[in-house]
Amino acid sequence: MASMNGTTVFSRLFQWPMRAMRQEPHLAVMIAVGVVIAYLSLSPTLMLFYGSFLSKPLGVPGNFTLHHYIRAYTDPVTYQLLLNSFVFATGSSVLATTLAAVVAWITVRTNAPFRRLFELTAIIPNIFPPVMLAVAWTVLLSPRTGLINRVLMEIFGLDSAPLNIYSMPGMIFVEALITMPLAFLIVSASLYSMDPSLEESARVAGSTNLQIARRITLPIVRPALLASLTLNLVRAIESFDTPAIIALPARIEVFTTKIYREAIGAFPPNQNVAAAYAVSLLVITMIFVYIYRRLTSRTERYVTVTGRGYRPMIIDLGKWRYLASAIAALILILIVVLPFIVLLYVSFVSYLHVPGEKTWELLTLDHYRSNLTDTRTYRALKNSIILAVGGATLCMLLASVTAYMTTKTKSAGRSLIEALTFIPWAFPGTALAIGLLWTYVYVPLPIYGSLWILLIGYITRFLPYGLRSMTSTIVQIHGELEDASKACGAGFVATFRRILLPLMRPGFVAGWIILATIFLREFSTSIFLYSPGAEPIGPLLYHFYVDGNLGPMCSLGVIVSVICLVLIVVARRIGKVGESFEGG
Repeated sequence: MASMNGTTVFSRLFQWPMRAMRQEPHLAVMIAVGVVIAYLSLSPTLMLFYGSFLSKPLGVPGNFTLHHYIRAYTDPVTYQLLLNSFVFATGSSVLATTLAAVVAWITVRTNAPFRRLFELTAIIPNIFPPVMLAVAWTVLLSPRTGLINRVLMEIFGLDSAPLNIYSMPGMIFVEALITMPLAFLIVSASLYSMDPSLEESARVAGSTNLQIARRITLPIVRPALLASLTLNLVRAIESFDTPAIIALPARIEVFTTKIYREAIGAFPPNQNVAAAYAVSLLVITMIFVYIYRRLTSRTERYVTVTGRGYRPMIIDLGKWRYLASAIAALILILIVVLPFIVLLYVSFVSYLHVPGEKTWELLTLDHYRSNLTDTRTYRALKNSIILAVGGATLCMLLASVTAYMTTKTKSAGRSLIEALTFIPWAFPGTALAIGLLWTYVYVPLPIYGSLWILLIGYITRFLPYGLRSMTSTIVQIHGELEDASKACGAGFVATFRRILLPLMRPGFVAGWIILATIFLREFSTSIFLYSPGAEPIGPLLYHFYVDGNLGPMCSLGVIVSVICLVLIVVARRIGKVGESFEGG
């Protein structure tokens, strides 16, 4: 009898998952998605902590120790780099948000001429690597060879360069230009959604445009400004593009350069200390990402748009509209036009010099020929295109299913999945790379030193970008379509593939474009994870810079920009997306 009862209990326990899945068909998919995201998010996080507490180097068994944290935080340099990191991040985020607010207000709310042209500040920067923007400004403002400095020295007879990009203000300036497009997207979206009746009432009451902007517009968009400020602060404090080009030569230490020096620049490399610094960086960014999410989750209290369709009121600036256009055009020139002209110029001349009569004699296509015929460059381009196309597709498929599970189902596990997707938002590329190194030295998967580890790193880090695009798309799809498919006998996979995915195509393609362009030019994660046989474009560009090969570097940057444009055009044609996409 006892044996029969035991058999019955065992049978019921075995059948319980099957009954649960029949009652809730999404459960199996929910579990699969949860396992994948948990693995992507938690494995590098836990291994990063593990490596920071291990007494032996990467790949060697060791014991638990606090030595690396003690070494890091008894070193006075640590507190200087902590200060430098916060000054750099705060300064660049404030400047980026200020520039974005100015351009967004001129573009969305005023009658300034050519104002629609200024929206290019949010789109065009997606086509060329951020590291190239930093390089362009070193070409212009280097104290020794900077073109602008040399022109100023000749005009005013100066003995030394008046401007120096290799400084903290130079870093802040360049990073602000890199992160400004993201701030523009956030602030402009808030301005587009404002109820114009509030400003109209103030104008009827006799308020001037300046008073309306200060008392009405600014308080309404304050949540968007704070969210932009916080998000850009996170992006700056985890950035390695600008510090690699400016901070390392200037010997200005920030968290990301310290991690790079310990993990790669030291001999022998000290991955344990690098992991300790990476853990500190991860904790800092998670705090600020949490603040960002709190700010964005509370924006509903400031919502001024209801179900009615609103159009933002256009402010007549009168004679000042030309000054407004000039200001916005100047910002567009600093972010897009001038850097791209510099890249084109350096890519076509034999050596760097101030443009003059002899420039015509020094024009050459040798840099392009060398890149297009070089085996290393060809392999790097092929690797980056594979990562861009394949990685973006896999990431968007995962983002699509994840967005569906977290927005369209009531399964108990969706809150856990949402919490797990929070981790990649806060994971700096340098910290993620160190965590992945520790993971795949110990996990018995043969992907260390291959494209696969780069692919996993890209998908892990940038999954939130795809989720943002898909979540905003899938919430607009009515549940009746899914119910009708189920009533016809279709399962989840068939319904998702034939009904939901085609309806999500605009968001899917927009997210794919964002991810493909990011993957094609990614640098901060790749520099730690690549191997000579699996080198993408980002590290190759950096090695060109370190070796002083500016011509080949700039020509390769132009080639990458053209490939980005081709990917965007092809994706938009395949997806038949006519609306402009937004970058993250």
